[in-house]
Amino acid sequence: MKQEKWLSLLGLANRARKLVTGEELVTKEIQKQRVHFVLLANDASKNTMKTILNKCNYYNIPVKQVSDRYTLGNAIGKEARVVIGILDKGFSDKLKQLLD
Repeated sequence: MKQEKWLSLLGLANRARKLVTGEELVTKEIQKQRVHFVLLANDASKNTMKTILNKCNYYNIPVKQVSDRYTLGNAIGKEARVVIGILDKGFSDKLKQLLD
């Protein structure tokens, strides 16, 4: 039950245009400190994981590793997404809560 809740919230955040996807865009937004929370697929490449985790660490942004790229992509109506950055404080707080 809990699983679907965070996924539908992610879909909602996507429709509200409150997220960025893809390593490059997410990295840029992290550097601009616009991202409040990052979701990273467990099946991301070692390079992508290292990049994202280092950036999040440096800018003190919480990051959560979740299932896989297809689950993430599916939640926002896309094929596959390895990394998603949440741009909205409200959405990110709620997601963190649901994922804990």
